[in-house]
Amino acid sequence: MNKLGTFVVAGIFGIACVANASESKQPSGNEANSGKTESTLESYINKGFGPQSPRDLKMKNGKNPDQFTKAPSTSSMNLCNIHFHKNAEHKGGEFTKPASSDDGHGHNAGFVYSGKLSAKEATPLEKPVCVGEHGGLNAGDTVELHYVHSTASVTPGATLGACLHENNANPELRVQAQVLVLVNDEKAKDFRQLAQTTQKSGFHQAVNMPKNTGPSIEYTGSTTGPAYNQKPSPIRVTWGVNSKVLKVNANSVGEWCKANSFNENHAHGSRNLVTTPELLSRIK
Repeated sequence: MNKLGTFVVAGIFGIACVANASESKQPSGNEANSGKTESTLESYINKGFGPQSPRDLKMKNGKNPDQFTKAPSTSSMNLCNIHFHKNAEHKGGEFTKPASSDDGHGHNAGFVYSGKLSAKEATPLEKPVCVGEHGGLNAGDTVELHYVHSTASVTPGATLGACLHENNANPELRVQAQVLVLVNDEKAKDFRQLAQTTQKSGFHQAVNMPKNTGPSIEYTGSTTGPAYNQKPSPIRVTWGVNSKVLKVNANSVGEWCKANSFNENHAHGSRNLVTTPELLSRIK
């Protein structure tokens, strides 16, 4: 991969994996570390960086002067990558409860499902799934699923490098985000179906992308991931974030992690919330 591709890939994925939710009573990452993060990022105001992500979806105000045209609809773009982050990076809708603890490096940062699960749904699996360096996932965990789309002539593949083409290293990008809560229920949504892809009208598409978990909040922002907790992301992204969570069969997530065309086998870390208006776009 060329240097630009490597640079962009690091921007969207950041730290490789994250830990399971903890019962610790320590302040959450968004309480304990966001002040430091914001203080660092504020030094980049008026330095030419575009609006940032993730954000509180109820915070409509934004004062970043760097505006750009929103990317086309997903139906007119190529799906290029699917991955997910432990906990919701965005805050809003049904995911407003801060995660229990954060080590300052994106491990268990973000927000979790603010609703309640039944005792059966929350029953832990025999063993965690999608286990990485910092742990795995279990019933009751929240993840934010990202469907990444590109205007480049590309096919779905591993990392954001799949969204670039040798003749188009700066395509328009759009991410449709869906927050999921993992449940111990074989009748819940099968994650493998959510990640199913095919070609439709000449474009690679995620044919089972959720459509009944809206409204979808659209805004212009950036790539995410904890690699950008101390500096802005320079990559422009049009976001759509569905406001309602979707319950998925935790075991089906584990099966997908065992084998998929995106080489994904664990959840990625989460970038802390960006709240400074000068670093955000306006949500209309």
